[in-house]
Amino acid sequence: MILIAIITATLAAGIGSVWLAAGLLNTGLGTRPDGVGTRHLLSLAAGALLATAFMHLLPEAFESQAGAHELFTTLLVGLVFFFLLDKAELWHHGHEHHDPVQGHHDHGQAHDHSHGHAHGHEHHHHHAAPQGGGWAVLTGDSVHCFGDGVLIASAFLADMRLGLVAALSVLAHEVPHHMGDLVVLRQSSASRRIALVKVSLAGAVTALGGVAGYFLVGQLHDWLPFFLAVASSSFVYVALADLIPQLQRHVSARETAFQIFWLLLGMAVVTLVSGAAHSH
Repeated sequence: MILIAIITATLAAGIGSVWLAAGLLNTGLGTRPDGVGTRHLLSLAAGALLATAFMHLLPEAFESQAGAHELFTTLLVGLVFFFLLDKAELWHHGHEHHDPVQGHHDHGQAHDHSHGHAHGHEHHHHHAAPQGGGWAVLTGDSVHCFGDGVLIASAFLADMRLGLVAALSVLAHEVPHHMGDLVVLRQSSASRRIALVKVSLAGAVTALGGVAGYFLVGQLHDWLPFFLAVASSSFVYVALADLIPQLQRHVSARETAFQIFWLLLGMAVVTLVSGAAHSH
């Protein structure tokens, strides 16, 4: 029963986020010149991730028999790990997409926050992705989605409610991520439909991660609190390092209020979904 729930939730989060991103791009939300629509999505995702980490995953981990010192150490190591992973990814793409004709441009900066867990959509308008770049995006996306699946499975094995909340949070933060991926793939693919199929296949890898996580965590049940701490470090890092910095721009008071509203809405959605799942 839990395995079926994990597969269903990971497919919904992995592929559903791709289709939702494509729908938003087709309506023009993600391609508005001022990027307001994208920033609202980033605020929503940041709120959902922070609420999931601090209100659900970490409390669940600390209710176990694991020591607080060990869990905080795991959280710290996880944050450092995801920081180094982002650094390695940015370095890799900075070299892979280097333009020999315009070598004086800093492509590493062009990709800053554009290929982490959530992409700043506007960066992708500044360059054309080569054919190889599209496959590089798909490879990185597949690895990322596999990790998301493992994290969702860890949450489901702790509590069904946590699993649903984790899946919702993954879906929320993957939408702006996949919007960026789709823009890159549309430039390197023959059609939008092919780009959608490619990114959807990468999103489906989330289910493979979920199945692997189910058997891994099932065999190492005593390590479940540490898996939850790692999941929390991932969500906290994505929110604070990738999403919120893209919102830290000088905007009007009205737009700032909208950002705060969407941030709080993300937290509220997580709380409501959690309460509804718990009542059932």
